[in-house]
Amino acid sequence: MARKPDYLGHRKRLRQRFMKTGGDGLADYELLEMLLFLGLPRRDVKPIAKALIRKFGSFAEVISAEDARLREVKGVGESAIVALKIARAAALRLAQERVLEKPVINSWDVLLDYCRAAMAYEKTEQFRILFLDKKNMLIADEVQQKGTVDHTPVYPREVVKRALELGASAIILVHNHPSGDPTPSVDDIDITREIEDLVSKLGVQLHDHVIIGKKGHFSFKSNKIL
Repeated sequence: MARKPDYLGHRKRLRQRFMKTGGDGLADYELLEMLLFLGLPRRDVKPIAKALIRKFGSFAEVISAEDARLREVKGVGESAIVALKIARAAALRLAQERVLEKPVINSWDVLLDYCRAAMAYEKTEQFRILFLDKKNMLIADEVQQKGTVDHTPVYPREVVKRALELGASAIILVHNHPSGDPTPSVDDIDITREIEDLVSKLGVQLHDHVIIGKKGHFSFKSNKIL
């Protein structure tokens, strides 16, 4: 009788640990192994998971990485990438559902968790707008612009136009800094004030502008810029 591959026993033990703890206590590479089991059912995925962590640094960085960069790791092909991207899509869907459940202003930490999940690990800047109704419930969550590693073109009149189209009573601006540092630039401050001036004239309130980075976030309102 042929000897079973050693990694099958490892998989069984890791699954048992996962089922017992729900993932608590598992290292980042072990969670990646669990995902890679789905995409690579007949391979020893532990070396691949560890190589991914060495290259990208963390679980979150791995599942957020671009496909082309993931393929640079030996053993990572389409099946593995699909498994990793399913995890990211599921995390975003869960975070988004939590935002939709209650007024945004009353669940600020939940909103920040969603924005971090959606934007903190993007490699280029994105400018996102959250449109709210009179009860501060989310009407729409839209990425208005995508830019480069350190700049996103923002058109204040397009922001106003979209708010009016949706019948929004308030908006929250969110963008990311791929550098990781959420400190606003002079341009960030200027464009925020320009948008605030335009929307206020039409009865739409700008609640906040939040910059998301891997090292944290920056709220214009909390820092009294708005």
